[in-house]
Amino acid sequence: MLDDLDLKICRVLQQDGRLSNADLARAIHLSPAACFDRVKRLRREGYITGFAALLDPEKFDRGLLVFVQVLLDRTTPDAFSNFAAAVRNMPEVLECHMVAGGFDYLVKARVKDMAEYRRFLGDALVSLPSVRETHTYAVMEEVKAQVGFGI
Repeated sequence: MLDDLDLKICRVLQQDGRLSNADLARAIHLSPAACFDRVKRLRREGYITGFAALLDPEKFDRGLLVFVQVLLDRTTPDAFSNFAAAVRNMPEVLECHMVAGGFDYLVKARVKDMAEYRRFLGDALVSLPSVRETHTYAVMEEVKAQVGFGI
């Protein structure tokens, strides 16, 4: 169970994962040794799963963000596992979620431009076994893009 100090650590690290242990300890009003031990425990117990750098997609020629609804032609365990395994190997796919509702998966992908998206859609996504239908939504503006979640 997490206490208030653990939650403070998680909140601060979600905002800036590059903080030194000394700066983190100062921010949450804890000794550096105690702070280090808590972060170590939070990592060991799986509350903190890693750290990453946030990159500017435009600088890497990945300016187009799209969401794709994917409907499979059958909803069998094999169809689900085959689709999921294939999507995990697609570098364009940032996220893929199985959802309840009118379609099976919601895919978030990032590519250079619409021409690159057409290639990705035709050569990769719709050519997967069991994909019956897709609906694409190109992002015109990222109104809010938050990495962490409220805790």
